[in-house]
Amino acid sequence: MNQVKAGPVAVATKLLLTLMYGVPILWILLTSVKSSGDVFDRASTFVFSPTLDAYREAITPTLWRAMGQSATIAVGATALVLAIAVPAAYGLARTTGWLPTVGLGMLIVLQMMPQTATVIPLFQIFSSWRLLDTTAAVILADAALLIPFATLLLRPFFRAVPPQLEEASSIDGAGILRTFWQVVLPVARNGVFTVGTLIFLLAWGEFLYAVNFYLTPGSYPLSALLAQQVSAFGINWPGLMALAVLTSVPILVVFSLTYRQLKDGLTVGAVK
Repeated sequence: MNQVKAGPVAVATKLLLTLMYGVPILWILLTSVKSSGDVFDRASTFVFSPTLDAYREAITPTLWRAMGQSATIAVGATALVLAIAVPAAYGLARTTGWLPTVGLGMLIVLQMMPQTATVIPLFQIFSSWRLLDTTAAVILADAALLIPFATLLLRPFFRAVPPQLEEASSIDGAGILRTFWQVVLPVARNGVFTVGTLIFLLAWGEFLYAVNFYLTPGSYPLSALLAQQVSAFGINWPGLMALAVLTSVPILVVFSLTYRQLKDGLTVGAVK
């Protein structure tokens, strides 16, 4: 089969995107191995004596605690979001009439609500539930924020499952729940896996809810630990960039392990 060659517009677009994302990443990596005096020295932009002092200062018990908090929040939020969004998306995909239209409209409205608008109400709710300064509060808040997003993404994957498969399963005597678990969900697993990975990546970078619902700074996740590098006395640029690199390592590992499923799932979602 003949391969289609990329046109000049496609090549230019790829080059532009590579520069847009590659240059900041290169700057982060270079800054993380510089001394503070070399960060803004034009002569030391590319030629300098590299040092790992910023990494040695960043790798502390505080970093491991923050990484554990981020992992707990990301895993907990992803599990809760999928537990609610998967059946909700399947119901909206198989329901006809005005009800799914209203449901989709409400999900879109909820998705448009800014995160900052929910901080104060959720703070009051969690305070009355005595959940402040707990990881459960951050997980619940993230799940409430991401469930509409996940439901909207999952619905096309369930709509792509042929109804004939469910009819055949029903004829064989399987109930609704058994048909869903053994027939529908395995067919739509790439979509569920794709959405779950995206939710995990979004929850990993949690910041706003964490800094408001954790009352003890020692409980902060990685995103808040990054923000602490900015103080009234200035910014520790090498330390900030070293933390940024260390924070991105787990994300790169997850992306590398799930790249094939992500590519297949996003392709199916785009086609359908």
